[in-house]
Amino acid sequence: MDGHEEERLCGKWRVACGLYSYNLRDVFTWRLLKTIVMGQVLSLLICGTAVSCQYLADAGVETPMLQSFLNYALLLLVYTTILSARKGERNILQILKTKWWKYLVMGLADVEANYAVVKAYQFTTLTSIQLLDCFVIPVLMVLSWFFLKTRYRLVHFVAVMVCLFGVGAMVGADILAGRNQGSTSDVVLGDGLVLLSAVLYAVSNVCQEYTVKNLSRVEFLGMMGLFGTLISGVQLAVLETRAVAAIKWDFHIAMLFALYVLCMYGLYSFMPVVVRMTSATAVNLSLLTADLFSLFCGLFLFHYTFSTLYIISFVVITLGFVMFNAVPTYSALPENVEGKCVNSSDI
Repeated sequence: MDGHEEERLCGKWRVACGLYSYNLRDVFTWRLLKTIVMGQVLSLLICGTAVSCQYLADAGVETPMLQSFLNYALLLLVYTTILSARKGERNILQILKTKWWKYLVMGLADVEANYAVVKAYQFTTLTSIQLLDCFVIPVLMVLSWFFLKTRYRLVHFVAVMVCLFGVGAMVGADILAGRNQGSTSDVVLGDGLVLLSAVLYAVSNVCQEYTVKNLSRVEFLGMMGLFGTLISGVQLAVLETRAVAAIKWDFHIAMLFALYVLCMYGLYSFMPVVVRMTSATAVNLSLLTADLFSLFCGLFLFHYTFSTLYIISFVVITLGFVMFNAVPTYSALPENVEGKCVNSSDI
């Protein structure tokens, strides 16, 4: 009994998770802090894309496929070129011979996910999009369970619920502030597009996690650049020819396009690094704060109304993200049938 009391006084609190216990000093490490910071960097990059899109929309420019095409083209220029310079089995030709259809599916899912969520703004409200977009997280967990063999503990499900509660607080603040932008011309279609984009994002993210943990980040980005450019280029020619021709180019518009493309390029380049350290599910939890960063920018740039609920939402989402990453998930791969649990970040 005295030993347990001494352990408590020394601050060695234990967190029970399934059949395992973790020392809090071992859980709250510099690695966790680095993960949190890197996740918020990704959110800031998304915020940059949102702000630039808002300014472009205010200028009468609505060309989501052109913006996506420029991002994929930049990935192609950098990472696909690197793959082309490699020799042996890691060369782009060898990769295409054996796995071209897999990367085609991945690229198609990513391109259409981006397009579907932008298109949804024409039919439904911002509130619906913010809520339904969270559907990507349970879909990711299900796909990770079956395809990546990731296994979750009770604390992970609780952490997801905490994050979603934070999103609810953010949406509530939007409603109270009267910031319910978007359209209601066809809510069912709009909501369906958001759910479709969430499923497609989940497919793309699972492909990303598998590739960066088992193959390489450069291969993932090179293939994404190649197939993303081809697919978005075809859609651009079919859907946005007139919209692109109608753009009145000037320095201001060009800088907004540049800001958007650079932020997207940074997001795509940096996200695999964080995914490799954690998981696609954890990264998407951290990205829930992106809307909040956009709101904070909107307070100064677009004169949004401030609400204390925004701060509460940010704290709650961050708390849920910390909870999710504080305890490692584990893998149920065949080679671990002896009962040894493997941290999924090491796979």
